[in-house]
Amino acid sequence: MSKELILLLHPTFGVLAMIAAVWVFVEALNASDANIARLRGASVLSAILMWLAYIVGGYWYVVFYGGDKALIKAGPWPFAHSFFMETKEHVFFMLLLLAMFLPIAAYGDVVKKKVTRNLVLWTSALVVLIGLAMEGAGAFISMGVKVALTAS
Repeated sequence: MSKELILLLHPTFGVLAMIAAVWVFVEALNASDANIARLRGASVLSAILMWLAYIVGGYWYVVFYGGDKALIKAGPWPFAHSFFMETKEHVFFMLLLLAMFLPIAAYGDVVKKKVTRNLVLWTSALVVLIGLAMEGAGAFISMGVKVALTAS
């Protein structure tokens, strides 16, 4: 598998995980016996897709990022690594934990217990919001490589 394909799969899985989390959020807003299976299925899908983003991104980081890191640090945007990649490396684990917790919460009594429904709503919203921050950080990292290549 090529470096470029891996680099495309990583954010694709992440975005799909966020879309599934939005789906969970919408289903939880209108939780009923009629949609609980969809809500739970979407929560599991979100967790699986987030794990795929983690595995593919981790593989890319270990195998390919070293060259990009050197370019970024030597280029005009060293903060693309020192701030955005360093932040992404640490915050992503919280996102992964939230995505794994989402199905656990979704398998609670979301229909009858408001506190459980609120937990699912907040967890899915945090998955989306932190996921968007990860996407933005990835854009800065990618731009850090581009500006380093164009500056040299």
